[in-house]
Amino acid sequence: MRVNRQMTPVLLGVAVFAVSLGSTSGGLGVVSGLPFPLPLVAAGAAGAAAWRVRRSWWPLAAIGAVAYVVLVMWPPLVVASYHAGTRLRRTRDIALYLGAAVVVLVASVGAGRIAGGPRELATATPANALLMAVAAMVLPLVYGLWIRSRRDVLAAARERADRLESEQVMRAEQARSQERARIAREMHDVVAHRVSLMVLHAGALELAAGDERTAEAAAMIGGIGREALANLREVLGVLRSTEQPAPLAPQPTLADLDRLLDQSRALGIPVTRQDHGEPRPLRSTVERTAYRVVQEALTNVHKHAAGAATDVHVHFLPGELRVEVRNRPARGGPAPLPGSGWGLAGLRERVELLNGTLRTGPEDGGGFGVIAEIPLEAA
Repeated sequence: MRVNRQMTPVLLGVAVFAVSLGSTSGGLGVVSGLPFPLPLVAAGAAGAAAWRVRRSWWPLAAIGAVAYVVLVMWPPLVVASYHAGTRLRRTRDIALYLGAAVVVLVASVGAGRIAGGPRELATATPANALLMAVAAMVLPLVYGLWIRSRRDVLAAARERADRLESEQVMRAEQARSQERARIAREMHDVVAHRVSLMVLHAGALELAAGDERTAEAAAMIGGIGREALANLREVLGVLRSTEQPAPLAPQPTLADLDRLLDQSRALGIPVTRQDHGEPRPLRSTVERTAYRVVQEALTNVHKHAAGAATDVHVHFLPGELRVEVRNRPARGGPAPLPGSGWGLAGLRERVELLNGTLRTGPEDGGGFGVIAEIPLEAA
């Protein structure tokens, strides 16, 4: 059974009081021969000092020295010597304590010879006096010194382990920061450069276009490119900063879904949207995730099935938001564009962060389907 740390001093004080009283009655030592109130008072003082020994061990040592010389009361000296060993650190202090122990021993021998009888036999003969001194003062002191040394070793080991752990965390954080900076440089030097060229060429095409339809398409491409550059700037800011920066622009929600669909329609993909249930405002994380689901699904349509008719269904259910993006088989069209292969994997992670599910795969009648179910409460 584990003892409450707050009760330990109380139990120690009670134990010292009881054993001290027993040592003067002859049961655990030598009968003092003095009137009963005196041993009782000495035992009570020793118990009270033992109760406060964690704050200061000197009162218990002083009481123990006097009680040992006068009453042969050894328990206070045992406890005081142990705590002296755990507190004393300098060699000079330990030597002073041993010198004081010798003084107590000599005084006890003198008192024993004066008292005579069993008291003289127990404390004044050389062998018994040395045995009592070693048992009551030297051995507890050595044990306390060993305990202190062990505590110091453990404390140094914990400190060293904490320091090594902190250094490891710092090295990991430094490596992480360097890798993030490297990725940011690569993205800036490669992706941002290419997108910037695309925007410049789109602007030049818009100015040089001979018909209005070509100019509108070039303007739309330029707008999409500038939006991509703005998003890329935000990503680069996140990679280069150890703290999450405030977004430079509002994050997309379902209110921005029609604009996303219009961009796909302008590129020649017939897209329809149908809302099921009663539309209502949802948490931003849910709406943003739903927007990203539709965005990634349309991106895959542009890459792999350009020109395929696509249906977007948004189901406002009581406990969840279900988004379905299905495209029908495409006929002809340009060759598929290369993809990174990480779009759907990242989208699945985004949905699962909200405890949702994402299902993707070919449809029975041809085409491809992306279905996301996002619970509202988990968001």
